[in-house]
Amino acid sequence: METILVTANVVLAIVLVLIILLQRSEGGALGLGVSQDNFASTRAVGSFLTKSTGIIAALFIISSILLVVISRGDLQETQSVIEKIEEKKDLDSPQIPDSEK
Repeated sequence: METILVTANVVLAIVLVLIILLQRSEGGALGLGVSQDNFASTRAVGSFLTKSTGIIAALFIISSILLVVISRGDLQETQSVIEKIEEKKDLDSPQIPDSEK
């Protein structure tokens, strides 16, 4: 299940980048732009690209959140490296026997 979500997340990220690059550049950004000569109605194409960008972005966010939720089960409670070293020193050091009176 996790592999499918990772694959879907990568595909969604690539598609999202491509759709953003196809949008018309307003202000000299990185968009490849669609000129008015190529399409009969650039407003319709712009509206389609805007809506599809929103949908793909929402799906990307949802899949990212699902990945975090699924992978949280694999996490183990850890301690800091310093605590591990101190714990190892305590186990390795010789112990003073208790003196009984």
